[in-house]
Amino acid sequence: MAVAFSGSANLTNPKSSLLGTTTRLPLSPPFLSFHVNRRPNAAIVASVSASSSPSTGQTQWSLNSWMSKTAHQLPEYPDAVERDSVLKTIGSFPPIVFAGEARKLEEKLSNAAVGKAFLLQGGDCAESFKEFNGTNIRDTFRVLLQMGIVLTFGAQMPVITGCRMAGQFAKPMSDPFEIKDGVKLPSYRGDNVNAFATGGYAAMQRVSQWNLDFVKHSEQGDRYMELAQRVDEALGFMAAAGIAIDDPQMNTVDFWTSHECLHLPYEKALTREDSTTSLYYDCSAHLLWGCPPGWAYCYLVGDPMHGNTIKAPCGLKTRPFDAIRAELRAFFDVHEQEGSYPGGVHLEMTGQNVTECIGGSNTVTFDDLNSRYHTHFDPRLNASQSLELAFAISERLRKRRL
Repeated sequence: MAVAFSGSANLTNPKSSLLGTTTRLPLSPPFLSFHVNRRPNAAIVASVSASSSPSTGQTQWSLNSWMSKTAHQLPEYPDAVERDSVLKTIGSFPPIVFAGEARKLEEKLSNAAVGKAFLLQGGDCAESFKEFNGTNIRDTFRVLLQMGIVLTFGAQMPVITGCRMAGQFAKPMSDPFEIKDGVKLPSYRGDNVNAFATGGYAAMQRVSQWNLDFVKHSEQGDRYMELAQRVDEALGFMAAAGIAIDDPQMNTVDFWTSHECLHLPYEKALTREDSTTSLYYDCSAHLLWGCPPGWAYCYLVGDPMHGNTIKAPCGLKTRPFDAIRAELRAFFDVHEQEGSYPGGVHLEMTGQNVTECIGGSNTVTFDDLNSRYHTHFDPRLNASQSLELAFAISERLRKRRL
């Protein structure tokens, strides 16, 4: 999405909002606002630096504007020549996504802002190059497809599916070093040294095949298969009535990539001027945000993950499933009371069978954490917990629709 994000709190003006939506959320994390900023030539920038008008007396925006400001928590590269050489190489490569795709996503998000769509965004807090393989990508994709069909069925509206994937390799750290067992070490900033959406996999006719093996024989797996059977029956009715079910909309899904805009030199190298519109886009992903998890703490989308992290007795970070679900309920309650639209949800989750968040119907306990705790940063919901939340959200969306 071609927007510039700001890290300043801005809850004083109830009309200051994304695409017309107005919501006040009295939840615990600090809220961050973001604004669509335009240059005099109407360029919308997906970058770390906001543009400005000459009338404000501020410096005109440019691709290097951010370099005139103090940037905290960036990795330090002792070999500046090698760093610049790598960035030059990245800058010579084609963009990872295209400006037209970002504009298409922007249009879809405008529908979410007025209650005509719902955004589902999920994925890893920090990706690892070691685990960045086809199987893990496919499994996370499958869970998001499952969650999307559950939400679509409940809300009876389009679901915009986005994933923190293919770029979530950089993480901020307040201190460049940490001390572990008396040894001073550089802080882990992620692995950043830096698909399946077409071709039939996402076809609606395959809805019953998206279930992961370890979820099948569970309460959530059974609920999903029951819903999948109802979808199959609906498709059968449509076919019998002469309604085409081989339409592209029934066989593909728009799947958007997103990540935190944290490694500024890398993001600059992939910021390009669109030749058709003369607008600037950061083409490293379709949707970017700064000041983690800044974009999710806006008026439109609820993030129940970051405000509910606790330390387990064994010393590992975890998140209680009940606390996450309770915050989601509060999110919907506030929107219901205010007469505004719950535009979406952001979850840190994975398709892997991990034990990182406690609770859920297939109860993960404190004692279970060490068995499959694989995250490189923050604890993630596993597939079963993610699907359970999807059903809970679906019920609220269905209630709202009725």
